[in-house]
This record gives sequence, C-alpha cells and structure tokens, in this order.
Amino acid sequence: MKISTWNVNSVNARLEVILHWFREERPDVCALQELKCIDEKFPYEAFEALGYNIAVHGQKTYNGVAILSKYPLSDVTKGLKGEDEDEQARYLEAVVEAPHPFRVTSIYLPNGNPIGTEKYAYKLRWIERLIARATELLSLEERTLLSGDYN
Repeated sequence: MKISTWNVNSVNARLEVILHWFREERPDVCALQELKCIDEKFPYEAFEALGYNIAVHGQKTYNGVAILSKYPLSDVTKGLKGEDEDEQARYLEAVVEAPHPFRVTSIYLPNGNPIGTEKYAYKLRWIERLIARATELLSLEERTLLSGDYN
C-alpha cells in the first residue's frame, strides 16, 4: 500500500500539478495539508474522477486538511478536543476501510514562531491536545498512522 502526505499550499491554485502527481504516483491514501479553502470549495469531482473517497476539514484562506483514499473512509473526526474556541482546521482523522483497516490522520501542526509569542503558546497547547489524542488512539490498540506536516 502506498501512503503519502503532502502540504499542497493551496489545493485549488495548484490543482493541475497535484492531479498530475496523483495520476503518476497513484497513492492508495494521501493526507493533504494547507488546503486554503472551505469544504465547499474543495475540488471533490477532480479527485473522485481518479477513484478517491474524500474527507475534508477546510478553512477559508488558511490551513485546511484532507484525507483521500482509494478505500472507503469511516469514523471521520474533524478537529482536536480540548479547545472549543479553536477554529483552525488543522486536524482530520478517519478509518481507511482497506482489507486491513487502519486509522489515519492529516495533521497541520501550527508553526509557532517566534518563541515567547501567543502563536508559540498556541502551538504548545495544540501539541498537548495532539498527545492526548494519540494516547487515546494507542489505547484502542488498532492500526494508526499520524501523518501530516509537523512544522
């Protein structure tokens, strides 16, 4: 099985390059980061035409993550628990219903530069929330892949 992750830095602005890569590489599962579009503006049809099932957690102008899979996706979760006011689309999780199912994430970890700023504090809080979720996933004792752009 071929699994990839890619920070595309705007899925719509680079769609032709991205589709070319998908046609050439044909990943079974691909986690995308930095979509820079809301769910409704994601180019679903272009990827569905290539045989992909899609889960998207988008955000206008910034961030946004997706999971594309040749297999059906289930148990889709958008966002991390723990910070209700967090509106940044940086975490998506789904079960890939392959012959040997597994859970996969698309993570776009905050950059957090420079140290000592609120951005840095947000990054540290976000990492704590990710660790909490990873701990939960480990307790499930199922196949899990934490993929994405960890900045």
